[in-house]
Amino acid sequence: MQTAIVTGATKGIGFAIAHAILAAGGRVMITGRDQAGVDRAVRTLQKDAGDPQRVAGLAIDVRDRPAVERLVAETAARFGGFNVLVNNAGVGVMEDVAVMTDADWASIIDTNLTGVFYCCRASIPWLRKAGGGWIINIASLAARNSFPKGAAYCASKAGLLAFSESLMLEVRMEGIRVTAVMPGSVATSFNGHVIDADADAWKLAPADVAEVVIDLLRHPARSLPSKVEIRPAKTQVQR
Repeated sequence: MQTAIVTGATKGIGFAIAHAILAAGGRVMITGRDQAGVDRAVRTLQKDAGDPQRVAGLAIDVRDRPAVERLVAETAARFGGFNVLVNNAGVGVMEDVAVMTDADWASIIDTNLTGVFYCCRASIPWLRKAGGGWIINIASLAARNSFPKGAAYCASKAGLLAFSESLMLEVRMEGIRVTAVMPGSVATSFNGHVIDADADAWKLAPADVAEVVIDLLRHPARSLPSKVEIRPAKTQVQR
C-alpha cells in the first residue's frame, strides 16, 4: 500500500494526485496553508475514498521548517510510516523584475524550492526506514521555457529541476526514486486564474498530471523515470 504526503493538495493538481492515490488503495496526508481549505478537502477525500481512516490533513506552510518536521512526524505516527512524498505546493507572482518586491521574490523561491528541500530532508530518513520509496517533485515546463514576468517562477522551477536531478543521484542506490514531473498548461485556479470551461478546454486537466504520478508509482523497482514532461496534446487556438 502506498502511503503518501502530498503538499499543496487542497485543490488543483495536488488534490487530484491525493484523490488518485486513494482510488488506488493508498493512504494520504495532505497539506495546505488554510485550515478551512484543508478540512474541506479532507472531508471530500474521505467521502470519495469510503474510508476516513486513509485520509488526514494538516494546515502548514512548507516554508516553515519546524512545521514541515511536524508534518512528517505526524504522518509517520498516524500511518506507521510513509513511502511517497509528492512536493506540489507552489506559488507564482508574475511581475517584471524591475518592480518585483523582495517579499514576492522570497515567497516564490522559499515555497517552490526551499520548501521542497525542507520536505525532502525531513522525509528521507522515513523513506530509508520504509526500504525505499518515491519523491515526486511537481516542477513545470517553465523550468526550461522562460517567459516575460516569470523570472522568479521560472528560476524556482529550474532550481527545482536541478535539485531533483542531484537528489536522484544521491539516493537512488537506497531504493528511493526521485522524479521531476513537468506539466505544461493546466486548467487550475493557480495564481488566481478563474477557470473558463471553454477557454481552458485545450489545457491539461489536474487528473492528467495525477495519472502520471500513479503511473510512476506503478513502475517496477528496476526502472527510474527521473524526469517526465507532460503538455497539452494541442496548443491554444489563437483567435
